[in-house]
Amino acid sequence: MTVTASEAAPDNLSGGEERMYRKIFWRLIPMLFCCYIVAYLDRVNVGFAKLQMLSDLQLSEAVYGAGAGIFFLGYFIFEVPSNLILHRVGARRWIARIMISWGLVSGAMMFVSSEMSFYILRFILGACEAGFYPGVILYLSSWFPAARRGAIMAGFIVAVPVAGIIGGPLSGAILGGFHEIGGMAGWKWLFLIEAIPSLIAGVCVLIWLDDRPETAKWLSDAEKQALREQLKSDQSSVATHDTAGGFREPRVWLLSLIYFGIVMGSYGIGFWLPSLIADIGVTSAVDVGLWSALPNLAGIVGMLVLARTSDFWRERPLHVAVACVVGAIGLIGSALAGPSLGVGMACLSLATFGIYAALPVFWTMPPLFLAGAASAAGIAIINSIGNLAGFVSPFIVGWVKQTTGSANIGLYLISGCLLAVALVLVVARRHLAGAPSGSVRRA
Repeated sequence: MTVTASEAAPDNLSGGEERMYRKIFWRLIPMLFCCYIVAYLDRVNVGFAKLQMLSDLQLSEAVYGAGAGIFFLGYFIFEVPSNLILHRVGARRWIARIMISWGLVSGAMMFVSSEMSFYILRFILGACEAGFYPGVILYLSSWFPAARRGAIMAGFIVAVPVAGIIGGPLSGAILGGFHEIGGMAGWKWLFLIEAIPSLIAGVCVLIWLDDRPETAKWLSDAEKQALREQLKSDQSSVATHDTAGGFREPRVWLLSLIYFGIVMGSYGIGFWLPSLIADIGVTSAVDVGLWSALPNLAGIVGMLVLARTSDFWRERPLHVAVACVVGAIGLIGSALAGPSLGVGMACLSLATFGIYAALPVFWTMPPLFLAGAASAAGIAIINSIGNLAGFVSPFIVGWVKQTTGSANIGLYLISGCLLAVALVLVVARRHLAGAPSGSVRRA
């Protein structure tokens, strides 16, 4: 396996440095983990609301697919500006602003009454959330050196399947248990109740997070110095630091296309898992929620295992490629499983294992050749372009399902994207491994 200059951190770290990184981990990751859980719940709970909302509002599968995906158009437009603002004003205030605004809009989804209001609120929700995910990726790169980022990213991004485990049963219980209470449909209660944690988390971010290690009163001067030296060693091999460099760097655009394919799979699962489980033969909303926990549990295992092995071998592209192949096999299997609940759930679990495992390892690659303002711009570009798949994926599956009565062709198309991503990663693995030689450009 190739070890890049920016990942070649010493393995024989002192016990004091190990304690320092554990301290940083437990200070930052649990808070960001909780934030991402509520973010993901607010983003994909529309998949559960769909089980009641479509019939209540007389909306089609295609309208749902377009509305679920239009979130990412707002996300795309505001992603880069949002991340550049975060780089200037600091993560604490900007992440708190993002969370509070998206919580308010997510709660307002209970007032959807037509196709147009559905589209408008989903677009605004995407605009409000823009910058959260790449902002956290950027934020963590200023606290942890490259050699540790696989496990660190997994500790944050594992919130996605955990949100599925929590959100599935919770959403199903709200849909079933709150339906018609106070004269409101269960899906309205779903949006209202699941928006509240975002508002609380936004306030907690203001209180708990520090913008950078230098301002962290809970780190000693010696710890700050040790961390500064390790991060400086990382950045000394990074060639691109200025904002324009984030746009000029060819690997940013290559990773954008790769991430697009991965997100095709991620949101194929995220938005359609409840419907796919219902198609297998599970009829109760509560049971759909409980069964949805199983694939998400597999996703947790996949993330943690692949992140650890990737950190151990100091290798990224091939790990992501293998994960994409596993995800594609799982999706194809779920399409071929027919009405068999056992086989269908096993295949959906395999798909989630692979697709989710690719995410944290993928996000260790951009900081290998980007730093400073270039990292803020580059990570936002990758995330915004990649997340356009969040519009394309649910729209394709919704249109295919409405046209053919089955989601299978849509699942095959998503699988094809994952296999194409794996091929590109294998071919370009050396190009993506780290920073090229050349002079360092600074902002």
